[in-house]
Parts: sequence; structure tokens; C-alpha cells
Amino acid sequence: MEVNELEQIIRERQGTPSTVFPALMRKVYVWMTMALAITGICAYGVATSPSIMGMIFANSMTIWVLFIVELGLVFYTTARINKLSLTTATTLFIIYSALNGVTLSSIFLVYSMTSIAKVFFITAGTFGAMATYGYFTKTDLSKIGNILFMALIGLIIATVVNIFMKSAMFDMILSYVGVAIFVGLTAWDSQKIKRMLAMQVDMSEGAQKIALMGALSLYLDFINLFLYLLRIFGSRD
Repeated sequence: MEVNELEQIIRERQGTPSTVFPALMRKVYVWMTMALAITGICAYGVATSPSIMGMIFANSMTIWVLFIVELGLVFYTTARINKLSLTTATTLFIIYSALNGVTLSSIFLVYSMTSIAKVFFITAGTFGAMATYGYFTKTDLSKIGNILFMALIGLIIATVVNIFMKSAMFDMILSYVGVAIFVGLTAWDSQKIKRMLAMQVDMSEGAQKIALMGALSLYLDFINLFLYLLRIFGSRD
């Protein structure tokens, strides 16, 4: 038996994180913060350029194309992560966060800058609290996570249905449900990432790709939580 394999078995039985665990966790939050910064810069940059805004939002087809490309990037990166190099996976993550910023620039057309900033800090505080809870809690959140994932699928279906119903009341209900789901998913993902990285024996490319996927999960949790909170607390221009 390899020494590294023996060390991993001992750690799993003792519940002790590996020596590279802190470095890998730092990478998760560095990548996540980087992605959020890119998204914010791109969103603000597009929103302050009337010509770019007109080019993007004048045609609804452009929005749909961007949306489909974003989904494709997430699904492709997630499905092919084991075959992609770390550099390629990181590049795809950066491209995705930039495109997401382009599409999110539309919030500046609907909400005031003050309310966007206010909701961002509310989101940061809520996200930080739930990520901390997920990291430190001794409770196994895996069962709750599976329920939340199924609830997320239901939320997506209900949102699509409401596109045709156009019910403001139902939309607000979905917003509160969305907040509850992503608050829970933040804690679940935080615990799941901690457990996966605690078992890594070194700073190999494989271990860093796990950290990158963890950053993507938390990034998506933050963005979705922000958008649902914005629909509840955002002040419209």
C-alpha cells in the first residue's frame, strides 16, 4: 500500500484534515472572489456603456444566446473537469463569470445603484454566515442538501411556468423560496467542499480542480442568493 493512501485512510478514520487542506480552502475562496469581482466589473462596465447595452438588450435573441452559452460552459466544465487541464478549467470559469457579468448588467436598468449595493452587502453577510455554519457544524447536511437540490429543480420549473403566467404574487413567493433554498445550499456546499478537500494528500492538479469546482458551486450560490434577495429588497428606479 502506498504511504499516501495509508495516510488518507488514517485521516478519514480520525476525521483529521490533510496538511494541504488550508491552502486548498484558500484557493476556493480566492477563485470565488476573483469570479465575483470579474462579474461585478463586467456588469458595471456594460451598464455604463449605452452602446453596448443597446447592442445586447435591443435583441432578445442575444440574451438567449448568452444564457445558453453560460449554461453550456457550466455543464461542459462540470462534466469534463477530470479531462480538462487546470488552466483550461480556470479559463472557462473566468469566461463564464465575465459572461454572467454581461447578462447581469440588466439589473442596473431595473434597480437603483444604492439598492444593488445594499442587497450585495446583505447577501455577503448571509452567505458568510451560512458558509461558516456549514464549515463548522458537526451535523451531517447531506440529507438536507439532497432535499434542497430537488427543491431547486422544482423552483426552476415553477419559474419557467411563471414566465407564461406572469403572476407578480407568485414571482414574489418564488423569490422567498429561492432565498431559502440557496441559504441552505450554501451551508451544504461549504460542508461538502470541506470534506472533499480534507481528504486530499497533496496540491496535485486533481486536488486543485476539486477546489475550483468548489469555488464554482459557492459562486453560483452567492449569485443566485443575491438575485433573489434583490427581487425582494431591491428598489426600482
